[in-house]
Amino acid sequence: MLALLRLLQDGRFHSGEALGAALGVSRSAVWKQLQVLQAELSLPVHKVRGRGYRLETPLQLLDEDWLNAQVGAPQWHACVMPSVDSTNAEALRLLPSAASLPFYVLAERQTSGRGRRGRSWISPFGENLYYSLVVRVEGGVRQLDGMSLAVGLALLNVIHCFGVTEAGLKWPNDVLVGDRKLAGILLELSGDPADICHVVIGIGLNVNMLVSEAGAIGQPWTSMRAELACLLNRNELVTELNKQLSRYLDIQRRDGFAALQDEWHANHLWQGRSVALTAGAAPVEGKVLGVDHSGAIRLSVDGVERVFSGGELSLRLRDDS
Repeated sequence: MLALLRLLQDGRFHSGEALGAALGVSRSAVWKQLQVLQAELSLPVHKVRGRGYRLETPLQLLDEDWLNAQVGAPQWHACVMPSVDSTNAEALRLLPSAASLPFYVLAERQTSGRGRRGRSWISPFGENLYYSLVVRVEGGVRQLDGMSLAVGLALLNVIHCFGVTEAGLKWPNDVLVGDRKLAGILLELSGDPADICHVVIGIGLNVNMLVSEAGAIGQPWTSMRAELACLLNRNELVTELNKQLSRYLDIQRRDGFAALQDEWHANHLWQGRSVALTAGAAPVEGKVLGVDHSGAIRLSVDGVERVFSGGELSLRLRDDS
């Protein structure tokens, strides 16, 4: 099926005969594969008598060989999957047999993509980035302080580099354009948090997703395509993401998040805003003062500064903000 998609990804018409010849199958076999594309991957295919078949929207499939051959990028091994439950889960499954670290997993779609606090992550085929990088961490869980925020800065630099300059950060793990979500980050830990462990850095970035998928997403969202009115090359995005992640993770590992604190503040969209922080049975309301040297959120609550950290916290703008 992927071989057929590679022939159709340009969005042009291809005759059934030409497709069958290229794949070494009959025209009826081509037709059956086209039906699978539409039914299983939700990829609309147009058929015009005398012209053949074409995808409703062109695709630019991820290319594992191309990614692994890039010069000047970190030499991290790419593993590209047509479909997985989630790239974080697949990365954890591959970890015991990994030849070297870091390595990363990409998928054309996720059937059970997930975000923070168990939320689902909508993952249509061939449109966005579903990316998980596995890194080794030594010296205990304190080495993870501010890591997710450092990853956010790396991702934001990629997004700015490709032209979405209005994007900014929302504590702790989101990239927004205005009030619309563009990307999310999910870190998961494997191993001994007191000694040597591995961290899976999961990133979901809306790249070429169409507005027609909006009904399946339960919050305001946008994509790079929606902001720029053009299709983007996801392979080039991945290469730049690897470069930026390598840079920011090196800074965080060497100097701690404190070295990135000012840059993070400069890109935080909710700095000084009135928010409600869900941290238990009742939300805590206050004004955002920023983050501390470990990446914890600082709030002014009834005139008193309080600091909050933890993976299960959720931050929302207050209705009167």
